[in-house]
Amino acid sequence: MNTGAAERRDVLERFHFLSGMLIRAAVRAGSALLLLMCLLLLRPSVPQLALLGAAGLAAFGAVGRRSPAAWAVAAGLASMAATLVAAQPASEIPPNPSAVIEVPALLVLLVRMVRRAPAHRTPFLAVPPALALAVMPLRISAPAAMVLSLPVSVLLLIATGIGLYLRALDARRARALVEARRQERLALARDLHDFVAHHVTGIVVQAQAARFTARSGAAQSPEQLEAMLESIERAGTEALASMRRMVGLLRDDGDGSPHGQARSARELDRLAELVAAFTDPPASLVLDPRVRDLPPEVAATVHRIVQEALTNVRKHAADATAVHVSVRRFPEGVEVAVRDDGRGGERHLPGGGFGLVGLAERAEALGGRLRAGPGPGGGWEVVAFLPIA
Repeated sequence: MNTGAAERRDVLERFHFLSGMLIRAAVRAGSALLLLMCLLLLRPSVPQLALLGAAGLAAFGAVGRRSPAAWAVAAGLASMAATLVAAQPASEIPPNPSAVIEVPALLVLLVRMVRRAPAHRTPFLAVPPALALAVMPLRISAPAAMVLSLPVSVLLLIATGIGLYLRALDARRARALVEARRQERLALARDLHDFVAHHVTGIVVQAQAARFTARSGAAQSPEQLEAMLESIERAGTEALASMRRMVGLLRDDGDGSPHGQARSARELDRLAELVAAFTDPPASLVLDPRVRDLPPEVAATVHRIVQEALTNVRKHAADATAVHVSVRRFPEGVEVAVRDDGRGGERHLPGGGFGLVGLAERAEALGGRLRAGPGPGGGWEVVAFLPIA
Protein backbone atom coordinates (compact mmCIF):
# COMPACT_ATOMS: atom_id res chain seq x y z
CA MET A 1 0.00 0.00 0.00
CA ASN A 2 2.96 2.23 0.56
CA THR A 3 3.89 1.74 -3.09
CA GLY A 4 0.35 2.61 -4.21
CA ALA A 5 0.34 5.86 -2.21
CA ALA A 6 3.71 6.81 -3.70
CA GLU A 7 2.41 6.09 -7.20
CA ARG A 8 -0.66 8.29 -6.66
CA ARG A 9 1.54 11.08 -5.38
CA ASP A 10 3.79 10.79 -8.43
CA VAL A 11 0.72 10.94 -10.71
CA LEU A 12 -0.48 14.11 -8.96
CA GLU A 13 2.94 15.73 -9.27
CA ARG A 14 3.10 14.85 -12.97
CA PHE A 15 -0.38 16.30 -13.47
CA HIS A 16 0.66 19.60 -11.87
CA PHE A 17 3.83 19.68 -13.97
CA LEU A 18 2.00 18.93 -17.22
CA SER A 19 -0.77 21.45 -16.50
CA GLY A 20 1.84 24.17 -15.95
CA MET A 21 3.55 23.23 -19.21
CA LEU A 22 0.23 23.37 -21.08
CA ILE A 23 -0.60 26.82 -19.69
CA ARG A 24 2.81 28.19 -20.64
CA ALA A 25 2.57 26.60 -24.09
CA ALA A 26 -0.90 28.10 -24.60
CA VAL A 27 0.31 31.60 -23.66
CA ARG A 28 3.30 31.32 -25.96
CA ALA A 29 1.23 29.96 -28.83
CA GLY A 30 -1.41 32.69 -28.42
CA SER A 31 1.25 35.40 -28.31
CA ALA A 32 3.03 33.98 -31.35
CA LEU A 33 -0.26 33.82 -33.26
CA LEU A 34 -1.13 37.43 -32.46
CA LEU A 35 2.34 38.62 -33.44
CA LEU A 36 2.11 36.66 -36.69
CA MET A 37 -1.22 38.28 -37.49
CA CYS A 38 0.32 41.69 -36.79
CA LEU A 39 3.14 40.90 -39.21
CA LEU A 40 0.70 39.86 -41.90
CA LEU A 41 -1.80 42.70 -41.47
CA LEU A 42 0.57 45.63 -40.72
CA ARG A 43 3.36 47.09 -42.74
CA PRO A 44 6.62 45.44 -41.75
CA SER A 45 8.46 48.73 -41.23
CA VAL A 46 11.52 48.92 -39.01
CA PRO A 47 9.71 50.65 -36.10
CA GLN A 48 6.86 48.15 -36.29
CA LEU A 49 9.28 45.21 -36.36
CA ALA A 50 11.01 46.65 -33.27
CA LEU A 51 7.70 46.89 -31.43
CA LEU A 52 6.70 43.35 -32.39
CA GLY A 53 10.09 41.98 -31.34
CA ALA A 54 9.89 43.73 -27.96
CA ALA A 55 6.38 42.39 -27.39
CA GLY A 56 7.43 38.85 -28.29
CA LEU A 57 10.45 38.97 -25.98
CA ALA A 58 8.33 40.24 -23.08
CA ALA A 59 5.59 37.64 -23.67
CA PHE A 60 7.97 34.71 -23.79
CA GLY A 61 9.90 36.02 -20.79
CA ALA A 62 6.77 36.41 -18.66
CA VAL A 63 5.99 32.68 -18.80
CA GLY A 64 9.61 31.46 -18.76
CA ARG A 65 10.64 29.26 -15.85
CA ARG A 66 14.39 29.61 -16.18
CA SER A 67 16.41 32.79 -15.57
CA PRO A 68 13.44 35.15 -14.94
CA ALA A 69 15.86 37.94 -13.97
CA ALA A 70 17.62 37.77 -17.35
CA TRP A 71 14.27 37.77 -19.15
CA ALA A 72 13.10 40.83 -17.17
CA VAL A 73 16.23 42.83 -17.96
CA ALA A 74 16.27 41.78 -21.62
CA ALA A 75 12.56 42.47 -22.14
CA GLY A 76 12.76 45.85 -20.39
CA LEU A 77 15.77 46.98 -22.42
CA ALA A 78 14.23 45.72 -25.68
CA SER A 79 10.96 47.55 -24.93
CA MET A 80 12.80 50.80 -24.19
CA ALA A 81 14.82 50.43 -27.39
CA ALA A 82 11.64 49.86 -29.38
CA THR A 83 10.09 52.96 -27.78
CA LEU A 84 13.18 54.98 -28.73
CA VAL A 85 12.89 53.83 -32.35
CA ALA A 86 9.12 54.43 -32.51
CA ALA A 87 9.40 57.87 -30.87
CA GLN A 88 11.61 59.29 -33.61
CA PRO A 89 9.94 62.19 -35.48
CA ALA A 90 10.40 60.44 -38.82
CA SER A 91 8.76 57.26 -37.61
CA GLU A 92 5.21 56.94 -38.85
CA ILE A 93 3.77 53.71 -37.57
CA PRO A 94 0.21 52.41 -37.63
CA PRO A 95 -1.62 51.43 -34.45
CA ASN A 96 0.28 48.81 -32.48
CA PRO A 97 -1.88 45.81 -31.42
CA SER A 98 1.20 44.07 -29.98
CA ALA A 99 0.93 46.37 -26.95
CA VAL A 100 -1.94 44.12 -25.84
CA ILE A 101 0.74 41.46 -25.24
CA GLU A 102 3.64 43.66 -24.22
CA VAL A 103 2.00 45.64 -21.41
CA PRO A 104 0.65 42.64 -19.42
CA ALA A 105 3.91 40.74 -19.98
CA LEU A 106 6.01 43.59 -18.59
CA LEU A 107 3.64 43.88 -15.62
CA VAL A 108 4.04 40.15 -14.93
CA LEU A 109 7.83 40.47 -15.11
CA LEU A 110 7.72 43.44 -12.73
CA VAL A 111 5.60 41.49 -10.21
CA ARG A 112 7.90 38.47 -10.48
CA MET A 113 11.00 40.53 -9.83
CA VAL A 114 9.50 42.33 -6.84
CA ARG A 115 8.29 39.01 -5.42
CA ARG A 116 11.14 36.60 -6.16
CA ALA A 117 14.36 38.54 -6.68
CA PRO A 118 16.90 38.65 -3.83
CA ALA A 119 16.46 41.75 -1.68
CA HIS A 120 19.78 43.33 -2.68
CA ARG A 121 19.03 42.84 -6.41
CA THR A 122 15.34 43.68 -6.49
CA PRO A 123 15.73 47.43 -7.32
CA PHE A 124 18.05 46.69 -10.23
CA LEU A 125 15.96 43.86 -11.68
CA ALA A 126 12.59 45.62 -11.27
CA VAL A 127 13.70 48.90 -12.86
CA PRO A 128 13.97 47.75 -16.54
CA PRO A 129 10.35 46.52 -16.93
CA ALA A 130 9.02 49.41 -14.82
CA LEU A 131 10.92 52.03 -16.82
CA ALA A 132 9.87 50.39 -20.09
CA LEU A 133 6.22 50.75 -19.07
CA ALA A 134 6.74 54.32 -17.91
CA VAL A 135 8.17 55.52 -21.26
CA MET A 136 5.87 53.44 -23.48
CA PRO A 137 3.35 56.32 -24.02
CA LEU A 138 6.13 58.20 -25.89
CA ARG A 139 5.44 55.87 -28.81
CA ILE A 140 2.24 57.84 -29.40
CA SER A 141 3.38 61.41 -28.77
CA ALA A 142 4.82 63.65 -26.07
CA PRO A 143 1.40 65.14 -25.16
CA ALA A 144 -0.04 61.63 -24.91
CA ALA A 145 2.82 60.65 -22.63
CA MET A 146 1.97 63.55 -20.29
CA VAL A 147 -1.72 62.61 -20.23
CA LEU A 148 -1.00 58.92 -19.64
CA SER A 149 1.72 59.44 -17.05
CA LEU A 150 -0.69 59.33 -14.12
CA PRO A 151 -2.54 56.12 -15.18
CA VAL A 152 0.77 54.43 -15.95
CA SER A 153 2.16 55.46 -12.55
CA VAL A 154 -0.89 54.03 -10.81
CA LEU A 155 -0.49 50.79 -12.80
CA LEU A 156 3.16 50.54 -11.78
CA LEU A 157 2.29 51.15 -8.12
CA ILE A 158 -0.39 48.45 -8.24
CA ALA A 159 2.00 45.92 -9.79
CA THR A 160 4.71 46.78 -7.26
CA GLY A 161 2.22 46.51 -4.42
CA ILE A 162 1.06 43.09 -5.62
CA GLY A 163 4.66 41.90 -5.80
CA LEU A 164 5.43 43.19 -2.29
CA TYR A 165 2.25 41.62 -0.90
CA LEU A 166 3.07 38.23 -2.44
CA ARG A 167 6.64 38.55 -1.17
CA ALA A 168 5.34 39.19 2.35
CA LEU A 169 3.00 36.18 2.09
CA ASP A 170 5.89 33.96 0.96
CA ALA A 171 8.06 35.16 3.84
CA ARG A 172 5.27 34.65 6.38
CA ARG A 173 4.54 31.18 5.07
CA ALA A 174 8.23 30.26 5.19
CA ARG A 175 8.43 31.45 8.80
CA ALA A 176 5.28 29.51 9.67
CA LEU A 177 6.72 26.35 8.11
CA VAL A 178 9.93 26.75 10.10
CA GLU A 179 7.93 27.32 13.29
CA ALA A 180 5.71 24.29 12.63
CA ARG A 181 8.76 22.09 12.14
CA ARG A 182 10.38 23.54 15.26
CA GLN A 183 7.29 22.83 17.36
CA GLU A 184 7.09 19.27 16.04
CA ARG A 185 10.74 18.69 16.85
CA LEU A 186 10.18 20.00 20.37
CA ALA A 187 7.33 17.53 20.72
CA LEU A 188 9.65 14.79 19.48
CA ALA A 189 12.21 15.86 22.06
CA ARG A 190 9.61 15.59 24.82
CA ASP A 191 8.67 12.11 23.60
CA LEU A 192 12.34 11.15 23.57
CA HIS A 193 12.61 12.29 27.18
CA ASP A 194 9.69 10.05 28.13
CA PHE A 195 11.07 7.02 26.29
CA VAL A 196 14.63 7.31 27.54
CA ALA A 197 13.58 8.27 31.09
CA HIS A 198 11.73 4.98 31.50
CA HIS A 199 14.67 2.99 30.20
CA VAL A 200 17.12 4.78 32.47
CA THR A 201 14.73 4.36 35.39
CA GLY A 202 14.77 0.61 34.77
CA ILE A 203 18.57 0.63 34.74
CA VAL A 204 18.70 2.54 38.03
CA VAL A 205 16.16 0.23 39.69
CA GLN A 206 18.06 -2.88 38.60
CA ALA A 207 21.36 -1.42 39.79
CA GLN A 208 19.85 -0.46 43.15
CA ALA A 209 18.43 -3.96 43.53
CA ALA A 210 21.85 -5.45 42.86
CA ARG A 211 23.50 -3.17 45.43
CA PHE A 212 20.81 -3.94 48.02
CA THR A 213 21.26 -7.65 47.49
CA ALA A 214 25.03 -7.37 47.80
CA ARG A 215 24.83 -5.32 51.04
CA SER A 216 22.32 -7.67 52.61
CA GLY A 217 24.71 -10.53 52.17
CA ALA A 218 22.16 -12.65 50.37
CA ALA A 219 23.77 -15.11 48.05
CA GLN A 220 22.94 -14.79 44.37
CA SER A 221 23.10 -17.61 41.93
CA PRO A 222 24.91 -17.05 38.63
CA GLU A 223 21.56 -17.33 36.86
CA GLN A 224 20.03 -14.55 38.98
CA LEU A 225 23.03 -12.30 38.46
CA GLU A 226 23.01 -12.97 34.72
CA ALA A 227 19.29 -12.16 34.49
CA MET A 228 19.78 -8.89 36.36
CA LEU A 229 22.70 -7.84 34.16
CA GLU A 230 20.78 -8.87 31.07
CA SER A 231 17.88 -6.65 32.12
CA ILE A 232 20.23 -3.71 32.64
CA GLU A 233 21.88 -4.35 29.28
CA ARG A 234 18.50 -4.55 27.51
CA ALA A 235 17.29 -1.29 29.05
CA GLY A 236 20.51 0.48 28.06
CA THR A 237 20.31 -0.87 24.51
CA GLU A 238 16.70 0.28 24.19
CA ALA A 239 17.62 3.75 25.44
CA LEU A 240 20.39 4.01 22.84
CA ALA A 241 18.02 2.80 20.12
CA SER A 242 15.49 5.47 21.12
CA MET A 243 18.16 8.18 20.91
CA ARG A 244 19.71 7.07 17.63
CA ARG A 245 17.05 8.51 15.34
CA MET A 246 17.01 11.79 17.25
CA VAL A 247 20.59 12.63 16.39
CA GLY A 248 20.72 15.88 14.46
CA LEU A 249 16.97 16.48 14.31
CA LEU A 250 15.80 15.41 17.78
CA ARG A 251 14.18 12.32 16.37
CA ASP A 252 13.13 9.37 18.51
CA ASP A 253 13.12 5.60 17.96
CA GLY A 254 11.08 2.75 19.37
CA ASP A 255 11.55 0.20 22.08
CA GLY A 256 10.28 -3.26 22.71
CA SER A 257 10.01 -3.05 26.47
CA PRO A 258 6.84 -4.00 28.29
CA HIS A 259 6.34 -0.36 29.21
CA GLY A 260 6.69 0.67 25.56
CA GLN A 261 4.12 -1.94 24.53
CA ALA A 262 1.76 -0.73 27.25
CA ARG A 263 2.13 2.84 26.03
CA SER A 264 1.48 1.68 22.46
CA ALA A 265 -1.71 -0.05 23.62
CA ARG A 266 -2.84 3.12 25.41
CA GLU A 267 -2.26 5.19 22.27
CA LEU A 268 -4.36 2.79 20.22
CA ASP A 269 -7.10 2.82 22.86
CA ARG A 270 -7.10 6.62 22.67
CA LEU A 271 -7.29 6.31 18.88
CA ALA A 272 -10.41 4.14 19.13
CA GLU A 273 -12.00 6.65 21.52
CA LEU A 274 -11.10 9.53 19.21
CA VAL A 275 -12.75 7.90 16.18
CA ALA A 276 -15.80 6.82 18.18
CA ALA A 277 -16.32 10.40 19.41
CA PHE A 278 -16.19 11.76 15.84
CA THR A 279 -19.87 11.73 14.81
CA ASP A 280 -20.23 14.66 12.40
CA PRO A 281 -19.81 13.07 9.91
CA PRO A 282 -19.72 9.57 11.42
CA ALA A 283 -16.33 7.89 11.38
CA SER A 284 -15.50 4.19 11.31
CA LEU A 285 -12.27 2.50 12.36
CA VAL A 286 -10.60 -0.63 10.99
CA LEU A 287 -7.77 -1.56 13.36
CA ASP A 288 -5.47 -4.43 12.51
CA PRO A 289 -4.98 -6.58 15.65
CA ARG A 290 -1.30 -6.91 14.77
CA VAL A 291 -0.66 -3.22 15.52
CA ARG A 292 -1.03 -3.71 19.29
CA ASP A 293 2.74 -4.19 19.67
CA LEU A 294 3.84 -1.08 17.76
CA PRO A 295 6.79 0.91 19.08
CA PRO A 296 5.37 3.73 21.23
CA GLU A 297 6.57 6.60 19.03
CA VAL A 298 4.98 4.93 15.98
CA ALA A 299 1.71 4.49 17.86
CA ALA A 300 1.86 8.12 19.01
CA THR A 301 2.44 9.27 15.43
CA VAL A 302 -0.51 7.18 14.19
CA HIS A 303 -2.73 8.84 16.79
CA ARG A 304 -1.48 12.33 15.82
CA ILE A 305 -2.08 11.70 12.10
CA VAL A 306 -5.65 10.51 12.65
CA GLN A 307 -6.37 13.41 15.00
CA GLU A 308 -5.10 16.03 12.53
CA ALA A 309 -6.88 14.40 9.57
CA LEU A 310 -10.22 14.29 11.42
CA THR A 311 -9.77 17.93 12.39
CA ASN A 312 -9.25 18.82 8.73
CA VAL A 313 -12.39 16.87 7.75
CA ARG A 314 -14.41 18.94 10.20
CA LYS A 315 -12.85 22.19 8.94
CA HIS A 316 -12.82 21.59 5.18
CA ALA A 317 -15.30 18.84 4.30
CA ALA A 318 -18.67 20.00 5.57
CA ASP A 319 -20.36 18.01 2.77
CA ALA A 320 -18.78 14.69 3.76
CA THR A 321 -21.18 11.95 4.88
CA ALA A 322 -18.67 9.39 6.17
CA VAL A 323 -15.05 9.09 7.22
CA HIS A 324 -13.12 5.83 7.12
CA VAL A 325 -10.03 5.34 9.28
CA SER A 326 -7.82 2.30 8.87
CA VAL A 327 -4.59 1.21 10.56
CA ARG A 328 -3.04 -1.84 8.96
CA ARG A 329 0.14 -3.76 9.65
CA PHE A 330 2.44 -4.96 6.87
CA PRO A 331 5.69 -6.88 7.15
CA GLU A 332 7.70 -3.74 6.51
CA GLY A 333 5.64 -1.28 8.57
CA VAL A 334 2.23 0.16 9.37
CA GLU A 335 -0.12 2.19 7.17
CA VAL A 336 -2.61 4.70 8.55
CA ALA A 337 -5.25 6.16 6.22
CA VAL A 338 -8.09 8.62 6.78
CA ARG A 339 -10.49 9.01 3.86
CA ASP A 340 -13.71 11.01 3.48
CA ASP A 341 -16.27 11.18 0.69
CA GLY A 342 -16.61 14.96 0.56
CA ARG A 343 -16.22 16.85 -2.67
CA GLY A 344 -13.86 19.31 -1.00
CA GLY A 345 -13.08 21.20 -4.21
CA GLU A 346 -11.91 24.19 -2.22
CA ARG A 347 -9.17 22.12 -0.68
CA HIS A 348 -7.13 22.38 -3.86
CA LEU A 349 -6.26 25.83 -2.56
CA PRO A 350 -3.40 26.10 -0.04
CA GLY A 351 -4.63 26.00 3.54
CA GLY A 352 -3.66 28.31 6.33
CA GLY A 353 -2.68 25.61 8.84
CA PHE A 354 0.54 23.65 9.10
CA GLY A 355 -0.57 20.58 11.06
CA LEU A 356 0.13 18.23 8.17
CA VAL A 357 3.52 19.86 7.62
CA GLY A 358 4.55 18.95 11.16
CA LEU A 359 3.16 15.44 10.78
CA ALA A 360 5.05 14.97 7.51
CA GLU A 361 8.20 16.04 9.36
CA ARG A 362 7.45 13.51 12.09
CA ALA A 363 6.77 10.73 9.57
CA GLU A 364 10.04 11.47 7.78
CA ALA A 365 11.82 11.42 11.15
CA LEU A 366 10.69 7.80 11.50
CA GLY A 367 11.80 6.98 7.95
CA GLY A 368 8.27 7.06 6.53
CA ARG A 369 6.18 9.34 4.35
CA LEU A 370 2.84 11.13 4.44
CA ARG A 371 0.58 12.20 1.59
CA ALA A 372 -2.56 14.32 1.62
CA GLY A 373 -4.60 14.81 -1.54
CA PRO A 374 -7.61 13.77 -3.60
CA GLY A 375 -8.49 10.10 -3.34
CA PRO A 376 -8.61 7.86 -6.42
CA GLY A 377 -12.35 7.35 -5.95
CA GLY A 378 -13.15 10.93 -5.02
CA GLY A 379 -13.11 12.68 -1.68
CA TRP A 380 -9.93 13.43 0.25
CA GLU A 381 -7.39 11.16 1.89
CA VAL A 382 -4.44 11.39 4.25
CA VAL A 383 -2.23 8.32 3.97
CA ALA A 384 1.00 7.69 5.86
CA PHE A 385 3.34 4.72 5.93
CA LEU A 386 5.67 4.27 8.88
CA PRO A 387 8.36 1.57 8.67
CA ILE A 388 9.14 -0.60 11.65
CA ALA A 389 12.68 -1.82 12.03
